[in-house]
Amino acid sequence: MAESVDQMLVQMQKAKDFGGDLVELRVDFLKNFVPRQDLDILIKQAPLPTLVTYRPRWEGGQYDGDESKRREALRLAMELGADYIDIELKVAHDFFNSLPGKRPEKVKIIVSSHNYERTPSVKELSHLVVRIQATGADIVKIATTAVDIIDNARIFQVLVHSQVPMIGLVMGERGLMSRILAAKFGGFLTFGSLEAGLVSAPGQPTVKELLDLYNMRLIGPDTKVYGVIGNPIGHSKSPHIYNASFKSSSFNGIYLPLLVDDVSTFITTYSAPDFAGYSYTIPHKEAGLKCCDEVDPIAKAIGAISCMIKRSTEGKLIGYNIDYLGGIAAIEEELRVSNGATLASGSPLAGKTFVIIGAGGAGKALAYGAYEKGARIVVANRTYGKGLKIDKAKELASKVRGQALTLAELNDFCPEEGMILVNTTPVGMEPRIEETPVSKETLKHYSLVFDAVYTPKLTRLLREAKQSGATIVYGTEMFINQAFIQFEMFTGLPGKTMPYD
Repeated sequence: MAESVDQMLVQMQKAKDFGGDLVELRVDFLKNFVPRQDLDILIKQAPLPTLVTYRPRWEGGQYDGDESKRREALRLAMELGADYIDIELKVAHDFFNSLPGKRPEKVKIIVSSHNYERTPSVKELSHLVVRIQATGADIVKIATTAVDIIDNARIFQVLVHSQVPMIGLVMGERGLMSRILAAKFGGFLTFGSLEAGLVSAPGQPTVKELLDLYNMRLIGPDTKVYGVIGNPIGHSKSPHIYNASFKSSSFNGIYLPLLVDDVSTFITTYSAPDFAGYSYTIPHKEAGLKCCDEVDPIAKAIGAISCMIKRSTEGKLIGYNIDYLGGIAAIEEELRVSNGATLASGSPLAGKTFVIIGAGGAGKALAYGAYEKGARIVVANRTYGKGLKIDKAKELASKVRGQALTLAELNDFCPEEGMILVNTTPVGMEPRIEETPVSKETLKHYSLVFDAVYTPKLTRLLREAKQSGATIVYGTEMFINQAFIQFEMFTGLPGKTMPYD
């Protein structure tokens, strides 16, 4: 998408170096475009096969000039040896009629339709495919917009049944899965940008992400789909660890960030056996539990799940909560190190005052886990005492024979020194990294502070706790501990095969 021919030549070489198969030349971005001269240079010197696109403003592009000149430039690209050209459905019939009797054999014509507002129904999309085919297109391209993540399923359904080569993509953050799973459902190609943020359509991943993070070359029709369900989800590091682990252990799976608004609708929509398991994060751990056919007793007691597995034999969804295992193990390990204790001496949490901020899924898990280890539980929550809202702090505290506080009360709470503080809310998570759930002054009463937030790794809460003399435990420790367990549940392989640096 460079503004000069020289810059485009540099970018094309980058595309090859990064591992691209084909390079799209968005000539509508060129300043002072001289079609015959510029196309000749670009096509002849391209290190990869070329797709020439000259997108007009009325279809989301940059070109705002004479339509006949635009089409003439595309005909010229065909003459000069472009491997593919893209023409919009709206003008495709006229374009084909303007072509000379015998067109170059090498070139394939993509006829495209872009919907920047929504994703139509499967019936409407199928009719659209037929309309595009009727123009004489060699390749059908349909790009829609995701209002909800379930919109991708309609494109997948059309893609998998298409009798002609087809590009089917859904734009926007909720459409990311369509760009990656195009390789599973038979898409002709997917688009990757050279740099993050420099995209020709909303939601495009980079070439490096497609190849190195999502292992695009390894995805096929039989690839199992896993992912992390949350909202927001862009911060999640889970795809990095699971996809690297799947690749290193030769497991045929892909792990995606899934920006889900309604868990029940998502689960119902993606009910095929290949959608095999999910991790759950804020705010969907409790909603996920309601979608399970069976729930592990520990998850039921906690009232939230962190992992869902589809049993392959009958397709039943089984919910588990392993947050408490990962979090409690990380906290106990640090306490043993700082106290010089051993495993034989029992849990260092026994008899400790364990203060939890947040009464959602993660808060419930850690409250339950600490209670089982003999800690005294105190729950502070932001929704405490607000009118008719369910008082989650009191409800959780009663289940673990604990005490409930408001966040305001927590600042003055000090029944003893050397307490343990655990934050399970998203306060302090990127991008709002300057926020913290409690004042620095409060932290002097705690010997250990744990923050479940792991982006950034060193949150403001942990930074101030360290300055106050407390031992700190990063959210990444809980994340890694439970990742080992989930990897085994997803794959049936030992977690020790996971690469972790």
